[in-house]
Amino acid sequence: MIALWNCVCSAPGHHCSLLSVLPWQGHSSCCAVPGARFWAAMTEVKREVFGQMPQEEGGGVVEKFILKSDSVKVEILSLGCIIAALETKGRDGEFSDVVLGFGTLEGYLRKHPFFGAVVGRVANRIAKGRFTVDGKEYQLFLNNGPNSLHGGARGFDKVLWSPQVLPNGVCFFRLSPDGEEGYPGDLKVWVTYTLSGGELAINYQAQTSKTTPINLTNHAYFNLAGQGSRDIYDHEISIEADSYLPVDDTKIPTGEVAAVQDTGFDLRQPVELGKHLQKFRLDGFDHNFCLQQAQARHFAARACHPPTGRAMEVHTTQPGIQFYTGNNLDGSLKGKGAIAYPQHSAFCLETQNWPDAVNKPHFPNVLLRPGEEYNHTTWLLFSAA
Repeated sequence: MIALWNCVCSAPGHHCSLLSVLPWQGHSSCCAVPGARFWAAMTEVKREVFGQMPQEEGGGVVEKFILKSDSVKVEILSLGCIIAALETKGRDGEFSDVVLGFGTLEGYLRKHPFFGAVVGRVANRIAKGRFTVDGKEYQLFLNNGPNSLHGGARGFDKVLWSPQVLPNGVCFFRLSPDGEEGYPGDLKVWVTYTLSGGELAINYQAQTSKTTPINLTNHAYFNLAGQGSRDIYDHEISIEADSYLPVDDTKIPTGEVAAVQDTGFDLRQPVELGKHLQKFRLDGFDHNFCLQQAQARHFAARACHPPTGRAMEVHTTQPGIQFYTGNNLDGSLKGKGAIAYPQHSAFCLETQNWPDAVNKPHFPNVLLRPGEEYNHTTWLLFSAA
């Protein structure tokens, strides 16, 4: 158990003096996680060695941080801030791991679809990997057909972060240097995971030396029946969005903001996923849903698995959420327990700014300027009924 007064995170705006806080008192501003509350006795934090990076990747020890409450246990790696496991209770009181991933470091060092990782500097796609800021054009590496995806060839998911243990979580830091993957400016980034009961909060903060696009998210793949279950067709999904972004054949938004009303994208009321895909003859989802544009915390989506009673709610400060149904999983990757992950065996709910916003002035602002602070939080609430 980490004592409550061990808070030593250097995130911007973080003035956490806990020496006078009694162990049974809550503290609500650690690492500037809005609305976070925690109690010393509720969350246990452990750290252990997970593996060693190969020399060609710069060497270095990969650590695993285990956050445990009475209802959730989450394991997070210092490589890519990856959520490697997330166990939550079902109706029967039994824990199951509900995220896809690998049991060893070797799995994460091979090519995989960003399982559990924080992606950046810009999550999702930038058309032709090209954008202009303050009159200067920047060209990124193209790693997704004609586009740049999730930060490029070696994005935030593939690097080691520096960890600081918190009383109820862990804060990761890295400096993304000017020119990394073609992006402008030295970017200081903090990603903080905190666990309180059934709620996992992920806070993202950043500061830059030059104007840069930034869009950070976590790319966890969920199956509430338990990772390795065959599909997600028996899950019920709802997304609090009146509109979504249609895309071209390379998954770049066309620029239209389309109403969900009377379409297969209307998920405002819960739908059973398998039946819904059949009804609207959809191959799956890989689309941004437009949420309310408010900096305050707002409800974004809910997934539940009636057979086990497990449910997950997503709340966020972000203006969008990418709903992805694992369309590109094909059974070739074997994850934890040597289980193959076939198509539609997991879903992602990636809170984010809208894709290609840097090239679409009518989309929410994606630029961070010197002197400003990027600060977004997403909350995942796990329950069973």
